[in-house]
Amino acid sequence: MNVRDPNRHPRELIILRHAKSDWDAAAVTDFERPLNQRGQYDAPRVGQWIADQGLVPDTVLASPALRAEQTLRAAAKAMGLEEQQICRDRRIYGAGVPQLLQVLAGAPPQAARLMLVGHNPGLEELVVYLAAPDTLPERAFGFLKTATLAQIAMPADWAELPQACGALLRLVSPKQL
Repeated sequence: MNVRDPNRHPRELIILRHAKSDWDAAAVTDFERPLNQRGQYDAPRVGQWIADQGLVPDTVLASPALRAEQTLRAAAKAMGLEEQQICRDRRIYGAGVPQLLQVLAGAPPQAARLMLVGHNPGLEELVVYLAAPDTLPERAFGFLKTATLAQIAMPADWAELPQACGALLRLVSPKQL
């Protein structure tokens, strides 16, 4: 199977887990936890890599949690994204696969490349759900580390995403940049 076949997979989803957060910060809640120094370093590097690879998304759907927001801001600046391309959706925070599929179903139908910025374990579970098994990494879980992105070839309709409908094209972590 040619995973880049535009007839079978005309769209792409870039799943980006937030960068490394600061567990020592005096955040009142998990939602308010910021990035640590490594996270602040990795987020713009990942954004620059996305830009360099020509993978800048048409639309971004992102968790409004502070660490996801900080990751998005740094990556978006490096990618040259405009604010109107970004939609923050509180449903992404703490979401599992069913909720994330609902978020994706609401994506603009014209978006050919969509980015989803959020948290584990939901994002990693979404990758496992969407990608054909033969395209997944050998390790079933634990592959979507902080500031790691998954690029998935997707079908034409964001609202119709059955299990294994996509193909994982690549996983890229900050250590690989």
